Amino acid sequence: MPDTPAPPTRPEPRPERLELRAALLVGLLVVLLVGAALYLMYARGAFESTQRLVLVADDSEGVVIGMDLTFSGFPIGRVRRIELAKDGIARIMIDVPRDDAHWLRQSSVFTLTRGLVGNTNLRAYSGVLSDPPLPDGAERKVLVGDATAEIPRLVATARDLVNNLIALTSQDSALAGTMNNLKDFTARANGPGGALAALLGEPKDAAKVTQLLDRTNQLVARLDALVGKTDGFIARTDGLIGRADAQVFGDKGVMPEVRASVQQLQALLGDARGTLQRVDGVLAEAQGAAKNVRSATTDLDTLRAEVESSLRKVDQLVNEINRKWPFKRDTEIKLP
Repeated sequence: MPDTPAPPTRPEPRPERLELRAALLVGLLVVLLVGAALYLMYARGAFESTQRLVLVADDSEGVVIGMDLTFSGFPIGRVRRIELAKDGIARIMIDVPRDDAHWLRQSSVFTLTRGLVGNTNLRAYSGVLSDPPLPDGAERKVLVGDATAEIPRLVATARDLVNNLIALTSQDSALAGTMNNLKDFTARANGPGGALAALLGEPKDAAKVTQLLDRTNQLVARLDALVGKTDGFIARTDGLIGRADAQVFGDKGVMPEVRASVQQLQALLGDARGTLQRVDGVLAEAQGAAKNVRSATTDLDTLRAEVESSLRKVDQLVNEINRKWPFKRDTEIKLP
């Protein structure tokens, strides 16, 4: 069997090439590390133009380097250093980028809030954005709000509340006495006298009140009957007055007849006045002509007869008026 030719072998690399590749790999690694460091520094704002803000607080617990200072929920600064002053006051150094520094004004307020679970936040509030901007290196007092500081007071308040509830629900408390009194009152109200006996205390008093109510109802019923009778009497009186008015002032009443009689009386009085005037004339003629005494006397007798007739008519008319007048009183006395 013929021998097969052996596969060709690679020539081993030279040592110079291995060193070159290793140097290139190390250089690339260094470049990557430097680039990453530069990127991190850029991301952290190392190359950004900033201004310094110093916040002063009595206690900087919970504040760490790298914490953000937020405005309306957006980070506008970062804590760079925390130091303790000689007077025991904590000083928080914050770098604020120049692009975001316009949100901070001289009237801005800074707060440090601590939650119940340990999270701490630095916040800035600028109510008037038209105020002058905050200068570089400004130092401001920070307002600290610790939610955990209210826990002892809440615990003490809850303890007092529980003690008050225990005292309120105890056997010798005022509430227990009130409930017992209410129970007794309910039992008396369900008794023979009902709620009225429970209010008055004695069944006899309840019976007296019931009798008083019954008498009052009877009195009211009598008053209603009396009022009904009074209404009937008033109605009858109104009817009587109406009939009297019709009889006196109606079309066929007394007053029209009286008015007509008065008119007739006035006419008769006018006739009598004319007759008397004629008598005066005759008397004047009798005085002037004595020779015509007989004829004048005859005229006087005639005139006298006319006057007497007129007077009799007037007397009859007056008697007729007195007879028809409904309110005339008869003053005649009749003897047996």
